[in-house]
Amino acid sequence: MSRQWMIVGLTMLGLAIQTTQAAEPRKIGSVEGLTEYQLDNGLKVVLFPEPSKDKIIVNMTVLVGSRHEGYGEAGMAHLLEHMLFKPTAGHPRPDQDLQSRGADYNGTTWVDRTNYYETMPAGDDNLEWAIGYEADRLVNCPIKGEELASEMTVVRNEFEMGENNPKAVLEQRMMAAAYEWHNYGKSTIGNRADIERVPVDNLRAFYKKFYRPDNVILFIGGRLDEAKTLAMVQKHFGPIARPEEPIPSTYTEEPAQDGERVITLRRVGSVAVAGVAYHIPASADQEFPAVAILEAILTADKTGRLYKSLVERRRAAKVQGMAYAWHDPGAIFITAEVAAGNEPNGVVEGMVDTIEEVVTKGITETELVRAKQQFRKYLDQVLADTPKLLVELSDSAAAGDWRLFFLNRDRLENVSVDDVNAVAKKYLQATNRTVGVYLPTQQPQRTPVAAAPDVAKLVKDYTGRPEYSVGEVFDVSPAAIESRVKRTTIEGVKVAMLPKKNRGGTVSLQLRLRYGTAKSLFGQTQACEFMPTLMTRGTRELTSEQLADQLDELQSTLAASGGAGEATFVIQSKRENLTAVIDVLRQVLREPVFPVSELEILQQRRVSELQEQTSEPQALAPRIISQKMNPYPVGDVRHQPSLVEELKQLQGVELASVKKIYADFLSAQAGELVIVGDFDADATQKALTTALGGWKTKMPYERISRTADQPPKPEMIRINTPDKANAMYFAGLLLALRDDHPDYPALVIGNEVLGGSGFASRLMSRIREKEGLSYGVMSSFRASPLDQRATFSMMAICNPENAEKVVALAREEIERLVKDGVSSDELSDAQQGWIKGSEADRGDDGKLAAILANGLFAGRTLDYQAKLEAKVKGLTPRDIKQALQQHLDAAKLVNAVAGDLKP
Repeated sequence: MSRQWMIVGLTMLGLAIQTTQAAEPRKIGSVEGLTEYQLDNGLKVVLFPEPSKDKIIVNMTVLVGSRHEGYGEAGMAHLLEHMLFKPTAGHPRPDQDLQSRGADYNGTTWVDRTNYYETMPAGDDNLEWAIGYEADRLVNCPIKGEELASEMTVVRNEFEMGENNPKAVLEQRMMAAAYEWHNYGKSTIGNRADIERVPVDNLRAFYKKFYRPDNVILFIGGRLDEAKTLAMVQKHFGPIARPEEPIPSTYTEEPAQDGERVITLRRVGSVAVAGVAYHIPASADQEFPAVAILEAILTADKTGRLYKSLVERRRAAKVQGMAYAWHDPGAIFITAEVAAGNEPNGVVEGMVDTIEEVVTKGITETELVRAKQQFRKYLDQVLADTPKLLVELSDSAAAGDWRLFFLNRDRLENVSVDDVNAVAKKYLQATNRTVGVYLPTQQPQRTPVAAAPDVAKLVKDYTGRPEYSVGEVFDVSPAAIESRVKRTTIEGVKVAMLPKKNRGGTVSLQLRLRYGTAKSLFGQTQACEFMPTLMTRGTRELTSEQLADQLDELQSTLAASGGAGEATFVIQSKRENLTAVIDVLRQVLREPVFPVSELEILQQRRVSELQEQTSEPQALAPRIISQKMNPYPVGDVRHQPSLVEELKQLQGVELASVKKIYADFLSAQAGELVIVGDFDADATQKALTTALGGWKTKMPYERISRTADQPPKPEMIRINTPDKANAMYFAGLLLALRDDHPDYPALVIGNEVLGGSGFASRLMSRIREKEGLSYGVMSSFRASPLDQRATFSMMAICNPENAEKVVALAREEIERLVKDGVSSDELSDAQQGWIKGSEADRGDDGKLAAILANGLFAGRTLDYQAKLEAKVKGLTPRDIKQALQQHLDAAKLVNAVAGDLKP
């Protein structure tokens, strides 16, 4: 070919490319600030500009889940999710890249979809990288045989982890019984045989079949420019061709159940579980919102019918439920943890009696209003949280269209008592019921469930409501935040207030009250732990139920927790309701009535939780290490009891002890109070002064310190838990230093490299990625701001047969790190990841409130954060190596392995 002919040919080719160039993304429609576009290749993009947080969120949702798996493919969608985190030619170091960009990332697989998402600090560079990364792994994952071999064992370990949970296994067995033909009856994680034997070619074929642009919805939100973002999407996703073959669709329809089905599960454990399940319509069905309200009326904590008939009557320790919002007809699933001394069959009968009473007598208007308030509060919280909203929309998209989230919200508002009673009579029938008991039986009749409606018609003209109120662009630098914080005191409580405009007018409040001394609280650990929660279970003016209803009406939450010498109260609310919620807090703090019935409920629940742990490796290994690292005498509030000890202490707690702790010790003499978010500072200050002012006690307060002067002796502890498919390795080390020690920054970053940075860490790279021995492995380093005490810990889950290998490899990685230090690239990635993570924490109101509260306690401002970040940025590989060699010695670890340790 002559040179001239080549030039002419190339010119003609260039013209052809221009004339066939993809059109600009086509706008489909907008709902409440979210706008959908579609590319020529079928890819759907939903953009949500939200400037108030310094974050961007990219969520690629692929419309494939366990529902789409064929014979021999059980677990393939989930296994493929794991494989898409492997390197590609375009992204050879994805974990390190994500870490260095300060990303919070993950992937999840469910029945109707798989999603991959990253939350990063805002910026065009991060945004384009994330979009390019998702486009790359959508079609370019090599799925190598050797990588599948190692990842298969990781997924199998995750499968084994689920096998350790009898309640989860019971649910899977019940769903399998309820769904004879539809894939909703199969666990998303799959079965062991398919996980172990899947041919790599089959996995590649599954990937090619479903991972294509016309089967993807890309959700992007946060601080972004819409036009720039669309251009990035077009640049990276636009060139991906739409395959000629149509997307495979599922067509199996579950026949109406023709009789009650009963499952009995017999496994090693301590707490019996009873459960019931009923088939219900698809998420898009007109009846689904009424079904969701029905489930809430049955199972809501404190107010639900089953809570009152089972928990309050001491027949169950806990009741939980869910109405699954799926693409095809789903299920209501309800479980009850059987309280000690009750027969599981009797609890099942109690569940069924309560449910059938709803069928025969119906619900009340009060119950309907309460359930709507609970849903309204939850949906409002989701709408105010962009990352949560964009991930939540994955499930709505998988159910048919992302706008179903808003449509069902609107439908829910219009549900009537008659609507709920109608669906109760229609679906809560014996013939439509599957019963499960973790340790008895029942009987049934047919209830046809309508097929999923045409979602396109449902949402065709849907426009939604006015856009949600937006927040401000918030500078997360320590200096910028510090310049806005207002500090004061109320009585002895140190106060920090940070007003800022938030999406939805949200506000977070954290109050920690400190009281007593190690001596004056001796022997009162359990009473101290129960006291704050019990305070929220009724006041002079409000019963426990009324208090819960008032918080729902105010679209707010109030959570309480406690330990020896400390009571914590956390509020999530909105600007217009904050002062009213603070008045509720005032009643909780100053006017609690401590109902004995509520103490019994709390005791029963805690006893049930601990009894479950008696044979659980993941509870036993960390507890024994904590016992070794806290060698205080029995009765000392710093003593870590064994499970047997704690159960005995729990059962011995008397109401008089709790009331005495409150009356003698609790006051506003010491503590920290932080408010971050959208609030009126003057009105809030006045409400807080009313709540805390004049509240005093004569009992002295002295900070309860902990030391590291009795480090545990190095040893290996083995705990045998028969019939548990998953083992836990846990190790710990005590160090005598504070977080102002010169080596602290180097130790923090050294830990990031070792096991604190997720997939990019050495422990994860070696034990999970290379060897395929563990689903989860990590390390942690924490130091006190006031006591000369720091803790290093390390954990991994694995198959019991691999436990010794995991222990050896973890120790080898520590020794290698201490001996050789870190590379310049590792240091740079860890520094960037840690700093970006710190910035992300300060961009989260709840975490920022905790940072400010800790600063008040330690007598610090955010200047400490700024100086620490500067020290981290200035670290060298030599600094890391010297600090690790000075403080971290694998030979001094105290170790524990719990699992089915066969000889």
